Amino acid sequence: MESSFPFINQALLITQTFMTFPHFLAASACVLIAVFGYYFFKPRCIIYLIDFSCYQPPDFLRAPVSNFIEHLTISGVFDQESLDLQQKILERSGISDDASVPATVHEIPPNASLSAAREETHEILFAIVEDLFSKHEIDPKSIDILVSNCSLFCPSPSITSMIINRFGMRSNIKSFSLSGMGCSAGILSVNLVKDLMKIHGDSLALVLSMEAVSPNGYRGKCKSMLIANTIFRMGGAAILLSSRKQDSHKAKYKLQHIIRTHVGSDTESYESVMQQVDEEGKVGVALSKQLVRVASKALKINVVQLGPRVLPYSEQLKYIISFIKRKWGMHKEIYTPNFKKAFEHFCIHAGGRAIIEGVEKHLKLEKEDVEASRSTLYRYGNTSSSSLWYELQYLEAKGRMKKGDKVWQIGFGSGFKANSAVWKCISEIDSRARNAWSDRIHLYPVCGDALRTELLS
Repeated sequence: MESSFPFINQALLITQTFMTFPHFLAASACVLIAVFGYYFFKPRCIIYLIDFSCYQPPDFLRAPVSNFIEHLTISGVFDQESLDLQQKILERSGISDDASVPATVHEIPPNASLSAAREETHEILFAIVEDLFSKHEIDPKSIDILVSNCSLFCPSPSITSMIINRFGMRSNIKSFSLSGMGCSAGILSVNLVKDLMKIHGDSLALVLSMEAVSPNGYRGKCKSMLIANTIFRMGGAAILLSSRKQDSHKAKYKLQHIIRTHVGSDTESYESVMQQVDEEGKVGVALSKQLVRVASKALKINVVQLGPRVLPYSEQLKYIISFIKRKWGMHKEIYTPNFKKAFEHFCIHAGGRAIIEGVEKHLKLEKEDVEASRSTLYRYGNTSSSSLWYELQYLEAKGRMKKGDKVWQIGFGSGFKANSAVWKCISEIDSRARNAWSDRIHLYPVCGDALRTELLS
């Protein structure tokens, strides 16, 4: 019998050569204790979320539905059928007139140039990084790892290079710019940092999540590609992570689990969200009619992997029993575990009303459980990978996040991907602290047309 540990192999050889049987048993016991001690007491990489900042656009960048449609009409790009479709989608989108777009999109016609995309990226990321650094008195040179994710805007130099240049970071910083990963890339970025911190211990990391709206407007007639014009809005988030033990006392959250699911081997899933060229040669992002079904399928696989790690045994047992009953034709439906017994809060990617309602139905959640997601969609629109952080700030601003609470972030993205992150609150959260919701949190949740009118006034 050989072990992967050289010192154990030597110990076994000595015991077999020179020791009597009782001595052999005693030595074996010592070896087993050493092995168990190694696994139980070896240093573990704990990821702390010190704080995060979300971009709050100024009021002059708001894009009310009436203005949005007026701009599309005056631009002369769309025919009447395309205009009517976009107006119809906007009115049913669950997005309010408070959601904003970059200044370049307010231009007539909208400015979709490379310089416009850079300007938008600078405005969002520079503001939130500056806010995060000043709030915690962080020296930019203390950042060891820098990860950005922006799906459709991939400039050269990269987005991380923009940040390194702007804030004067170290020359040996480990930087990664992710693109094409869709709206779930925020969790994916955290996962990348987690893996890097296993190798590079005692590190401080900065994660940046956003999507550039300026260069990605579609100007054709394809219905499936016009949808993206109406739901994506301006936003971004900066997240400060640490694996340093000395940061545990000032961190807000501790990472518990990350589960990533990729169903791209299925063609329908792969093509459900795709950037492509239409018949007229115009580029846009097409959203298929099967998107909600694809998201439900990916989430189901993700939940099967996450469930055993977080659910109490009673809920797991109920699921197993129902599965067996269905197998034997004794029951039609498989039991849906009550995830409220594992989590106090839920942050579902605010990709659209259909996505939020689909997850709500699939997990059998209550309206209050998806309030943060609906409110984020309503005020900020679909801000892509950063939407989960707006939702977490909403919970903080509402004073609902308590020490010891666990929150489940659920992200969806092209590919198709479903990613989960579970965080545990490890500090007292001050609901009065300034964030992207502070100015209007008292107006939420939205309840009917009366409040909508109040918001618009």
